[in-house]
Amino acid sequence: MLKQFTYDVPEIERGYANQTLYMNLSNNEIRIKPVDDKMKETFTGGKGFDLWLMWNGLPKDRIVKWDDPENEICIATGPLGGVTQYPGAGKSIVTSISPMTGIPIDSNVGGYVGPNLKFSGFDAMEIQGKAKGDVYIFIDGDKGKIEIHDARDLPDTAYEITRILSDRHTEKDGKDMSVVTAGPAAEHAWMGCLNFSWWDMRRNIPRYKQAGRGGIGTVFRNKKIKAIVVKKEKITLEMNGPADIDAVKSVGRDHSGEILGLDDKQNRMRTIGTGHLPSIMDEFDLLPTRNFRTGGDPEAGKIAGVEWEKIFTNSGKGWDGCWRPCAINCSHCIERFTPKTGPFKGKQVVVDGPEYETIAGCGSNIGIFDPHWIAELNFYCDAYGIDTISFGTTMGFVMELFEEGYINEKATGGHKLKWGAAEAALAVLHEMAEGRGFGGQHFGKGVHYLKGYFGNTFGVDKQVMQDIGMEHKGLEYSEYVTKESLAQQGGYGLTLKGPQHDEAWLIFMDQVHNYLPTFEDKAEALHYFPMWRTWFGLNGLCKLPWNDVVPANNKETSEPAKVPGHVAFYVRFFEAMTGRPTKSEDLIKMSERVYNFQRIFNIRQGKGLRIHDSFIPYRSAGPVTDWEYESREERYDGQLEELGIDITGMNTSEKNKKLREHREERYRLLTDAAYKRRGWTRNGCPTMEKVRNLGLDWIPELINIVKKYEGEEPPKDTIPASDDAWK
Repeated sequence: MLKQFTYDVPEIERGYANQTLYMNLSNNEIRIKPVDDKMKETFTGGKGFDLWLMWNGLPKDRIVKWDDPENEICIATGPLGGVTQYPGAGKSIVTSISPMTGIPIDSNVGGYVGPNLKFSGFDAMEIQGKAKGDVYIFIDGDKGKIEIHDARDLPDTAYEITRILSDRHTEKDGKDMSVVTAGPAAEHAWMGCLNFSWWDMRRNIPRYKQAGRGGIGTVFRNKKIKAIVVKKEKITLEMNGPADIDAVKSVGRDHSGEILGLDDKQNRMRTIGTGHLPSIMDEFDLLPTRNFRTGGDPEAGKIAGVEWEKIFTNSGKGWDGCWRPCAINCSHCIERFTPKTGPFKGKQVVVDGPEYETIAGCGSNIGIFDPHWIAELNFYCDAYGIDTISFGTTMGFVMELFEEGYINEKATGGHKLKWGAAEAALAVLHEMAEGRGFGGQHFGKGVHYLKGYFGNTFGVDKQVMQDIGMEHKGLEYSEYVTKESLAQQGGYGLTLKGPQHDEAWLIFMDQVHNYLPTFEDKAEALHYFPMWRTWFGLNGLCKLPWNDVVPANNKETSEPAKVPGHVAFYVRFFEAMTGRPTKSEDLIKMSERVYNFQRIFNIRQGKGLRIHDSFIPYRSAGPVTDWEYESREERYDGQLEELGIDITGMNTSEKNKKLREHREERYRLLTDAAYKRRGWTRNGCPTMEKVRNLGLDWIPELINIVKKYEGEEPPKDTIPASDDAWK
């Protein structure tokens, strides 16, 4: 043991412990910070608390890099997190400066860490500094004790670390434990993820959810952390100190009962989870295949939900959720799975998932339609601490360059990375864990890095790579083909964090249901939905109970995409827990404060203006190659004709060029419209008026940043030629 710290565990009041935990691993400092009413009113909880702690904890006189000792990892839940009567109320939100993007990244993740942390007495924990050697952190919320331990005796993979530490510290056969781990590949790659454990009561084993996006696992290992262990024997509703306990029970019963009654008739989350999505995405031309070139494939049926239903091992045990009382129970697994490669070759293991993003990213997007290989990639990404989305999207980019002859085996370290080359993809993943070869030295740094590496070292055309390299702001795209959804192009390109579906998943509203026909409609959606989805991360909640099972009469409401019946549930829930009178618009205002604060944080980090939202890879907006155009020729020809363009006598390249000019201009127009609706300048900076209206004008440094950038004009090549939207 390197350090021990004891404290009195406080009672939770209306969802808050009213204090946070600070640790500095450079000198093993441990101390407790108070949470005041101003912090709660402005930042609510969850990622709001994370960002506020980072804002104050990071040096203010320079841009902080991800591997600076001053960078922080913050973990929180929220005032509604840890409620045992509500579905999806077990989330943690983990935040740091990203190795991929250089700006704050946050991931919303399941497992018991966030609730265990809160009931151990902390609304958030803040880790700074860098240990001299490998350590793990143990928080015992039952005894009021925090310890920093030497971790040189621990193995490398996430599964082994969790098993050993659960056995070492449990008093309830593992049921009182939750462990955060990364893995060996996170030491070498920039796309490292974190595994958050939870206890599967039906199987009596720890299982995992991932904080995947943006490389927080990489920061974790850079700080020499092997694990964080949080122990709490018992959690009850009463321990959360709700303002109106009967009202919390009532709304929890209403929401859970609806899920139990309707799930089998809708998405069958309790049976298949997000594994039901590949066939739906394929049907609507949204499933990424072979580096997002098309939205469907004749082989997609091999990875459809019915196939995963056969593979997931219910075995009569049923399914637990990643939060104890969650009625959705979407966390499925494959037991007795036997990998064919790597250090677990021939051994029986448990695969958590795969979820939709992994099925698409490590499956169809790299031309793999064999569930076994997708599951093996899933298993090793988790064990090694690698984000499956960044891995799959990066592999799709490399495979296309290889297939088209832009690179060869010299560039890939001897790997023949053709479509469907599952064993070659796994070989790269194993190299990442070992820190050697193409995988360990280059691939794990992602698409943005590889564009520079392939261009400078092997002379690959940089415009080609910009067009087909599916990253923006340094973060790889999550797994949806957005060519026919302008709103989703904005949902990816105008995000705070990079192209992930957490902020604004608008593709069904826009492409399938056509709810957003005008620029104004799309701009309104790009205001409301990022704010609404942010709210879950402020409160320690999962989004799936909101819209993956909806009220039976939802289609008959005036705004079915918002699922107003469930918004009403969350209003009731927040008011019952906190005692604050609440309306639906109050939930959006909470998020708007934090969303605009994070935008200004990005600006402080040297990003966060219009130039950083512009120049999305063209493949996310339209067909790059003539082959792509011809694969949907009737569609694209019709669109050009609707624009009044006479295509008679045009060849495919000429038509494709005209289409591109139109679609790039539409994205610039959408940017104008979305900024205007959000109350930002044309250069993407929140205005002083917006800052005052949100009540953020008590933060002097924030005001200085806004005043500095509010009058700055955007680059000419990022604004529309027509100039109509802003007028």
